[in-house]
This record gives sequence, C-alpha cells and structure tokens, in this order.
Amino acid sequence: MSNSLEHRKRVRTTWVLLILGILILICFVISMNTGYIKLTPLEVIKTLFGGGTAKQSLILFDFRLPRIVISILVGAGLAVSGCILQGISRNALADPGILGINSGAGLAVVLFISFYPSNAAAPVFMLPFLALVGAGLTASLIYSLAYKRHEGLSPNRLILVGIAVAAGISAAMIVLTLRLNPQNYQMVAIWLAGSIWGTNWKYVLALLPWIVILVPYALYKARVMNILSLGDQTAAGLGTAIEGERLRLLATAVGLAGACVAAGGGIGFIGLLGPHLAKRLVGPKHQALLPASALIGGLLLIVADTLGRWILQPSEIPTGIVVAVIGAPYFLYLLAKSKA
Repeated sequence: MSNSLEHRKRVRTTWVLLILGILILICFVISMNTGYIKLTPLEVIKTLFGGGTAKQSLILFDFRLPRIVISILVGAGLAVSGCILQGISRNALADPGILGINSGAGLAVVLFISFYPSNAAAPVFMLPFLALVGAGLTASLIYSLAYKRHEGLSPNRLILVGIAVAAGISAAMIVLTLRLNPQNYQMVAIWLAGSIWGTNWKYVLALLPWIVILVPYALYKARVMNILSLGDQTAAGLGTAIEGERLRLLATAVGLAGACVAAGGGIGFIGLLGPHLAKRLVGPKHQALLPASALIGGLLLIVADTLGRWILQPSEIPTGIVVAVIGAPYFLYLLAKSKA
C-alpha cells in the first residue's frame, strides 16, 4: 500500500513538472511574438533558422531572446531562494523580498550606479558580486538580530526583523536617488520598479553561473531541508548540524537572490508565490518542491514580462509591477490565513 502511494506521488510529480515545462515552452514562443514591432510565428521560425531579415534578427536575437531567458532564470532563482528561506525558517511568509535580502542587494547596485561614472559594459559581470555583498551583509544583520542564543532562530522574529531592515534600506535608497543625475535616476527608478533591465546576452552570461551552481546545490541539500522543517529538536536528534546547515543554505538563498536582483531589479513576491503554488501541486518534500518552485517561478516571471510588454504598447509596464498585482493579494490571503 505504501509503495503504491509513493509510486502515485512520483507519477503525479513527474506529470506536474512536465506540464510546467510545456507551459514555459508555450509562453517562450508567445513571448518571442510579443512586442511593439510585430513578428508573426512564421517570421520567428524563419529568423531562428537564419532566414529572417537583418532587422528581424536584431529584434529576436539581440532584444527578445536575452530578455526571455533572463526572465526564466530570475524567476527560477528567486523561487528557489524563497523555497530555501521558507524551509530553514519554517515560516510560510519567508521570501527574499519580504526579509530585506532583495533590498540589501538593491542598495549595493544603486550605490554602484550612483558612483560609477558611466554605463560601460565591463561592470556587467561585477553586478552579481556587488549584489551578493549587499544581500550577504543584509542577511547577516537580519540573522544576528533575529537569533537568540537560548531560543535559536525564531521564524516570527526573523520575519519582523527582515521587514524592519528592508524598510530602513528602502529609506536609504530613496535618499541616494535624490543625488543622482537625471539619466541615472531614470535607470534606478526603472530598476527599482522591477524591470528586466539586463536585455543582452552579457547579463545572461553573468547570471547563468550562479543559477547553474547554486540551484543544483540546493537540490543536493533537499534531504537536509526536509529534516530542518521538522524542527530543531528533531533535526538535532537525527544528527544534523543545524546551525552549520542553516548557514550554508542561507548563503545559497542569498547568492541566488543577489544575482537575480542584479539582473532583474527589485522584483518581489516570486519567492513567496513559487514555493506556495508548488507545495499545493507536489507536496512539502523538497526533492520535488525545489524543481517545481523553480519552474513555477520561471513561468510566473515570463508571463508577467510578456503581459507588461503587451498591455500598454508601445509603452511597457515594469515586470515587478505586474508580479505585485498578482502577488500582493495572495500575500494578504496568506497573512490572513496564518492569523487564523
């Protein structure tokens, strides 16, 4: 009976992951056809195989494809980061944006934009490292303030400290933007709204190593996250080095969030929505929850980016605003449910 139940769960998980992958592929194709300059499906296919005009190749390969790929990578990275944070804190409301990690990464990027004299291409590969430093320092501050020696890490205290630190960092960023020249101010304003601003292959190459290394590491630690979710006493009884594992997983979540914020801007709620929707589909075990969260995060962000480019053509709605329209009501629903 138990083996039959496990088999059904594995089959269900496989189907869910397969369907999510197909949905991402469909949205990928739709997104290639979406934009101010129209490309029909036939023109897209011809251009992909080298038969399009120079203008069509420029639009597809230099503008749309990098943006689509970055949307999927950023969505997947933020969702996995949120999944890790929810697992190690045992708090359903944990998210890199809500905890202030995104804000810390954003502050580092804004500082760089404020003091760097130009927008040359060379610093592109520095942005994830700068965002990682900002996110890491913020996470360290939040962890040190939320941790009590005799009580350990309280999930509720972690959330409250994160919200407070995020508010302080947001205030600091507002002060910084007041001293920017008009060009940099516009760039920062668009970035803070959550626009997919890294729309060339250099940003893809800057982000890809972080996703390729840290997401598989998170999957490798799935069993540890399952144990940590049982509570500190149970995890310690099973021989788990709680604080060491928690710090390593926190560093993984911070690295993912920082790199994604550097390429995608201040996009919130993906780290909250992805894991919650995945848990409803595949259950709480992280072996299935992490890949499902990554696929849902990528799907949500590519849909939000496509809608943002389509709704108010020729203008664009920043992707972060579209995600917030979806995510804010769901966050309020989760908040109300947790109080109940």
